[in-house]
Amino acid sequence: MSHFLDRLKFFEKIKETFSNGHGIVTNEDRQWEQAYRTRWQHDKIVRSTHGVNCTGGCSWKIFVKNGLVSYEVQQTDYPRTREDLPNHEPRGCQRGASFSWYLYSPHRIKHPLVRGRLLDLYRAERKSGKDPVDAWAAIQADPNKRKQYVHVRGLGGFVRAKWDEVNEIIAAANIYTIKKWGPDRIFGFSPIPAMSQISYASGARYLSLIGGVCGSFYDWYCDLPAASPQTWGEQTDVPESADWYNSSYIIVTGSSLPTTRTPDAHFAVEARYNGTKIIAMSPDYGEHVKLSDLWMPVNPGTDSAAFLAFGHVALKEFLVDKQDPYFQEYNRKYTDMPIQVMLRKEGDAYVSDRCLRASDFAGNLGESNNPEWKTIVYDEKSKTFVAPNGSIGFRWGEEGKWNLLPKNGASQQEIMAELTCINSKDAVVSVGFPHFAHGEDSLLFRNVPARKLKLASGEEVLVTSVFDLQVAQYGIDRGLGGGNVAKDYNDANVAYTPAWASKVTGIKAMDIERTGREFAKNASQTHGKSMVIMGAAINHWYHNDMTYRGVMNLLHICGCVGQSGGGWAHYVGQEKLRPQAGWAPIAFALDWQRPPRQMNSTSYWYFHTDQWRYETVKAEDITSPAGRNKNAKEGYSIADYNVAAVRMGWLPGFPQWNANSLDLADEAAKAGATDEAGVANYVAGKLKSGAMDISFADPDADINWPRNIFVWRGNLIGTSGKGQQYFLKHLLGAQNNVLQEGGDGNDNKLVKWRDEGPAGKLDLFVDINFRLNSTGAYSDIVLPTATWYEKNDLNTTDMHPFIHPLSEAVSPGWDSKSDWQIFKELARVFSGLAAKHLGTRKDAVIWPMQHDSAAELAQPFGQVKDWHKGECEPIPGKTMPFIKLVERDYGSIYNKYIAIGPLMVKLGNNVKGIDWNTEAEYEELKLCNYTVRVPGVSYGMPSLEEDISVCDAVMRMAPETCGPVAHKSWSALSKKTGIDHHHLYASREEDKITFRDIQVQPRKIITAPTWSGIESEHVSYTAGYTNIHEHIPFRTLTGRAHFYQDHEWFQDFGETFCVYRPPQDLKSFKNVPANILQKPHLKLRFITPHGKWGIHSSYQDTLRMLTLFRGGPHIWISELDAQQVGIKDNDWVELVNSNGASMCRAVISQRIPRGASVMHHSQEKNVNVPGSVTTNKRAGTHNALTRVIMKPTNMVGGYVQLAYGFNYYGTVGCNRDTEIILRKVEDQDIDWLERPLTPEREAHRNPPGVGKR
Repeated sequence: MSHFLDRLKFFEKIKETFSNGHGIVTNEDRQWEQAYRTRWQHDKIVRSTHGVNCTGGCSWKIFVKNGLVSYEVQQTDYPRTREDLPNHEPRGCQRGASFSWYLYSPHRIKHPLVRGRLLDLYRAERKSGKDPVDAWAAIQADPNKRKQYVHVRGLGGFVRAKWDEVNEIIAAANIYTIKKWGPDRIFGFSPIPAMSQISYASGARYLSLIGGVCGSFYDWYCDLPAASPQTWGEQTDVPESADWYNSSYIIVTGSSLPTTRTPDAHFAVEARYNGTKIIAMSPDYGEHVKLSDLWMPVNPGTDSAAFLAFGHVALKEFLVDKQDPYFQEYNRKYTDMPIQVMLRKEGDAYVSDRCLRASDFAGNLGESNNPEWKTIVYDEKSKTFVAPNGSIGFRWGEEGKWNLLPKNGASQQEIMAELTCINSKDAVVSVGFPHFAHGEDSLLFRNVPARKLKLASGEEVLVTSVFDLQVAQYGIDRGLGGGNVAKDYNDANVAYTPAWASKVTGIKAMDIERTGREFAKNASQTHGKSMVIMGAAINHWYHNDMTYRGVMNLLHICGCVGQSGGGWAHYVGQEKLRPQAGWAPIAFALDWQRPPRQMNSTSYWYFHTDQWRYETVKAEDITSPAGRNKNAKEGYSIADYNVAAVRMGWLPGFPQWNANSLDLADEAAKAGATDEAGVANYVAGKLKSGAMDISFADPDADINWPRNIFVWRGNLIGTSGKGQQYFLKHLLGAQNNVLQEGGDGNDNKLVKWRDEGPAGKLDLFVDINFRLNSTGAYSDIVLPTATWYEKNDLNTTDMHPFIHPLSEAVSPGWDSKSDWQIFKELARVFSGLAAKHLGTRKDAVIWPMQHDSAAELAQPFGQVKDWHKGECEPIPGKTMPFIKLVERDYGSIYNKYIAIGPLMVKLGNNVKGIDWNTEAEYEELKLCNYTVRVPGVSYGMPSLEEDISVCDAVMRMAPETCGPVAHKSWSALSKKTGIDHHHLYASREEDKITFRDIQVQPRKIITAPTWSGIESEHVSYTAGYTNIHEHIPFRTLTGRAHFYQDHEWFQDFGETFCVYRPPQDLKSFKNVPANILQKPHLKLRFITPHGKWGIHSSYQDTLRMLTLFRGGPHIWISELDAQQVGIKDNDWVELVNSNGASMCRAVISQRIPRGASVMHHSQEKNVNVPGSVTTNKRAGTHNALTRVIMKPTNMVGGYVQLAYGFNYYGTVGCNRDTEIILRKVEDQDIDWLERPLTPEREAHRNPPGVGKR
């Protein structure tokens, strides 16, 4: 029967009845039921996850039907945690459950897209008979042709193209750039490799092979807590979420667990059922406050004051008034509390100076190796100064003494490090401590006990311990007289008491006092099971390292770091790339050539988006009278400090110089240089003579511009573009909302000022993505990549100890390909063209002094000596960066891309200063992956042609996933420490995890020396565990956790100890048009926390996610503030400051405090965003209101833990100190700018009245 006939015979369908008419028998077509029957049918289930940087790392079942993904459901087959702990599952969130929408959505990039004007220009040049490289050169040589496509970025105009043509354009642009400007003008940005490791490696490998630059992400996102390297010499290592359950006291600040840690929030709930007390610190009534026993509504940006007050209570009650045995032992052995510090005369008093070293004593205290790098304690047993085991001087140049066993390094006799000399002091002296609270003295003088000491030089000095200085710095009265010490906790005039902190933070003093006491008491009773969970909300402030060091101080005072259930739990992006040691050689092509070019992105964008031209913060605003301040006295700007840091080899800077690095190597050879050392000396000579300079000294000269940029797996112009409108104005040359013209930054000593800032530095901007976002909208070429259900990849996270796959559940849709295949094909096209145009060239590459290498001992005593000012000679690798010579066979880039190169056999592998042989793994991979059969330099080598082969290569070379490699790496570390660590990995020495293993079930990683925690049946993974329980030193100057930083720039900026520094005044309204200020408006702090069920680049533009809330960008404000200017819920509002403008809906709520606003990160500007009523340009995202600002202390290098490492240490992209003007916009004033582009609009890229264009 048909449906049509059924409808005609509707009243005749009943043929008979039964059960007294209660049942009927019908004759009808029931095919309509098939839709319900087949809705949940499927052909197969595939395991995958989401590479979204949400940190969940959740395993999902992907249901496939007829070659399409029909839906996804959480997997529930994780290996169990432990019998005494809840399991990690269920894992997942609403965002993950809706991801499959993207595969077939209108946002999906289905085919390669090219800006139409660019394609027309290129085709015209090719049609005239030019080859691809010459065609690109012709476009770049004609300013009018170049402007045609550069200045319409962001205004649409894409056309569909074929892969062959777009690859040809990109390869031609890269080759032209290398030939004319140098390979370091090609830059790539991609975030967070842990979430999809092979995808990240694809672009990084291509760029590294051709000599391009890979930009960092962790520091640029401002998720890298600079305090972690400063304190531990560790980038960040954190406990798995299961360890929350082991804690019995938790403070949560800056991280809303149910909101951004959705899959793991159950551990916090279960911990409360287990008896754990939870304190929530948050300006607003966030989701996590509901889980707490006490809410502390802290004023935005003042968390450090609260933690210093907690520390004041803990230190006074448990280490001064009484001496808690556990706290004392912990601080003696594992922190720098007993380390001796010299005092420097300053006027009538003293300030703290550098740490005492073995080289300060006659005979170097018996230490012949690195005596200037061996710090000193006073031994209570022998009553002498000694150099104990574990300092950095024992790490390099000798073996067996780099450990935290309490022994005299020279004699190996057991010692007891003295914490305080208060009972055997030679003097009590007044020491000035830097202070920055508004309206209070800049130096607080407090009395400190000290010893007199005669140095080998004959100089007599005063020395004291970090402990004695730290107690004084906290304002604790020890009966030594003098001022600025607290009578009691109610003394609101003395910094760091609970009463003083209450004035600053708005938290009740009694809550601060009680919390400090309870936190310490719990730690004393449980041996460290007190924990602080923190996140980006406190790390995005300019002085974030002070907040974090305040937290770390409390944790170390209480002996919590390295103890299961205790320590810090810093969660931001998905940072823990577990198989790092196996991944890095492939990602950065270390198997073929070393070193790669790697850049701290914050400095890169600060200079190349010209944000330095708008700098309003001066060095004198942030320095301290406690320092020598020779650079500040010379008038250095923040940009100048960065230039000095690059020149001295502390930080990288790309482009390297105002010269092509290939031509420079040729020039050196012609001048007689025959090897790497000769080239390095030639370069140093040119720099010293002034014939050449670094690019950052003149960033607006066209020779120093970046020329080609790749973005893949990220959203640079949307989610992570701090100072978004400066990107649009200067880097891209597009329509922008910047409400000022650069001028505040025209006060530099080392950076050349050009009156007109350039607009449109980039020749080519390429985005690789599966959805069209803000970055794609401003790109010249957009390439379609596979989604997370269409490729094979690896995923690990901070939150649990498992490694699991992204799997190709369905083939990539339309014209899309996996990132690995995209860059592989680009490498093939590049090689064919480059063989003709480039051939084989030598490349001079800079390499800063690296952390975890002997080069971190480059510049002793933390003294700043700048060769550019004649204070020393330019010596590569000592007073300036290393200059390395790399040979690049440009015709063989493809052959190298698809194979594991010979350096893995010749040089082996390493991680964090530990080296081992990889010959066995190399041979195994020839069998596992097969070998390359393509003729060329890589013939017969292990293949990387397919994505799964790359996954298996990563896991076979990493100690976390290959037991034999764990054995070799731990054995190498045991030689350094003199301690046998075999037991940590013994039970898994034969394990070899493969990609197909993890497709069956996620696998727990193997304990590796890459990380400071262990995988065990007895303790959960927690950071610092091996430092405390295996006596492995922290990778710092002293080998211990640092309360004190003695580098000269830390002294200059008053941050030798943790201090409270208020939010920085960025002068956000300095150039706002007067007419805006004349209308009703609010001035608010602008807080941009991560959105619900995601973090960073988690997408919010699916129909389901938009339906959950407001359907587009929105900002939360206090109902009292809203009433003041007549704003009602869901009204349109404009957000404005000097940096730009944004438009969104207002959410009026009681949960927001007065004076603050909350705009969740990140809301795209391509969904429901009208034009700005102030600028008449399309409004920006939350980043439109921000501007990058950098801290000079984050630029320090060549000094142990304060030495550069990619994504380890460097400048960070702060944005939280921003303030905004918010005003109501009437509905009738909303302009969607949906009009044809006119020549007039195209010509006026800036807001009315700003600039010349």
